[in-house]
Amino acid sequence: MSLASKRYEVEDILAAQEFYHSRKWTDGLPVVPPTPDAVQACLEWTMLPPDHLVGIEPVRERPITAEKLAINAVMAGCLPMHFPVVVATVTAMLQEPFLVHGATASTGGCAVLIVINGPVREELGMSGTFNALGSSDRATTVIGRTIRLVLYNLLDVRPGQIDRATLGHPGKLSYCIAEDEEDSPWPSLAEDRGIPAEASAVTVMAALGPRQFMNEWTTKPEEILDTYCAEIKGNMRGYSIYPGNYAIVMPPQLRAHFKAAGWTRTDIKEYVFENARILRKEWAEVGKGNVVGSRGEQEYPALPDPDHLLLIAAGGPAGGFGSVIPPWLGHKSRAVTVAIGACLDCEPPAN
Repeated sequence: MSLASKRYEVEDILAAQEFYHSRKWTDGLPVVPPTPDAVQACLEWTMLPPDHLVGIEPVRERPITAEKLAINAVMAGCLPMHFPVVVATVTAMLQEPFLVHGATASTGGCAVLIVINGPVREELGMSGTFNALGSSDRATTVIGRTIRLVLYNLLDVRPGQIDRATLGHPGKLSYCIAEDEEDSPWPSLAEDRGIPAEASAVTVMAALGPRQFMNEWTTKPEEILDTYCAEIKGNMRGYSIYPGNYAIVMPPQLRAHFKAAGWTRTDIKEYVFENARILRKEWAEVGKGNVVGSRGEQEYPALPDPDHLLLIAAGGPAGGFGSVIPPWLGHKSRAVTVAIGACLDCEPPAN
């Protein structure tokens, strides 16, 4: 099947850049011209026809086809082998619990955090170690950037238009990490969320920027988690008091202490659930006393339940650092995990 998108002729690569920038089809960075051959290569890798409906944005009912996704993936620098992850990521974002319109239109300025699990990480050369929350490798960088271009060009989420972010954060350019499964004492995040170990998967979360801390002065899991909880409670005081998904990123130096003590993912999630809580009156300590009212003794947990915590094993091997990634706005948007290559609407085979 031939491509349906309109085609444009330009003189050279420099003219292509100016053409895309002038139409606000890019994020401010240079783009790879999406030639028909490059777009077809992505579609062929996933064996999807151009008009395959990947999903529909639930609020404004915008359809997103495989062809349009492939165009933006090429522009962001994706190779065909990266495209299945892009399709899975957008599929997850379009699920109603994620609330993609609310998350991307809000003044709160969150970005789409993407966590990759499974064999696809090695196939694509993804790294979950050094600079895990930065540009750690080609695949995570271009996949994360693709999502930004998809929001721009397919859902009109541009600054000052649908995107009403007051500040935003750098994760809006690319916010994609691979979990360091090989050096983790626990099953992967995707396994914890119901995906078989042998499958590759993507988890998306509407997320604020990471809050980094350091604690090199203890080996006790409880004290390390107290530092994580302090960052979570700091976010609750300064930003949103309401519970939702929080992600915590734990590098190897800290993970080693939990492994030595025999702590499981479940142990960590339950500890954070019980200890990451504040009283409403604590808002008065950060200049927000006017909203305390008569409910000063009311307690607010950061998590609705332990399973709302996303524990991610990632980071370089040295340094007692950790990171908390807060949610956009509590329960408004929920993290979604889907297997890469899975069809969510397909009928099961007949017996």
